[in-house]
Amino acid sequence: MTDAEWAAIRQLLPVPAWLQGRGGQPEGYCHRQLLDAIRYLVAGGISWRAMPADLPDWGRVYTFFRRWREHGLIAEFHDRLRGKVREREGREAEPTAGVIDAQSVRAAATVPAASGS
Repeated sequence: MTDAEWAAIRQLLPVPAWLQGRGGQPEGYCHRQLLDAIRYLVAGGISWRAMPADLPDWGRVYTFFRRWREHGLIAEFHDRLRGKVREREGREAEPTAGVIDAQSVRAAATVPAASGS
């Protein structure tokens, strides 16, 4: 992860309780390492358990990913980074329209083929 990418999302991450004097213990990995591991997993299309040994333990990475997803942080990361890319291209940060292609949507296996056209 580049320093610019890290700067864009660092402020979205929750501050650990121990840094705010609310108790707890320091975490074993920094959030940047955890995000790098998640990006590696997504880019490589690997399973959680196939994560290389030089990255944080897969169980620890998955725990943080699940927690961030449940609190909406993963969606927020996506939206913020998408907005930055759009602004860099001279567009509005938020899209104003969308296209749905009905031809690319498959019906459920229980729907008879004769029902579509």
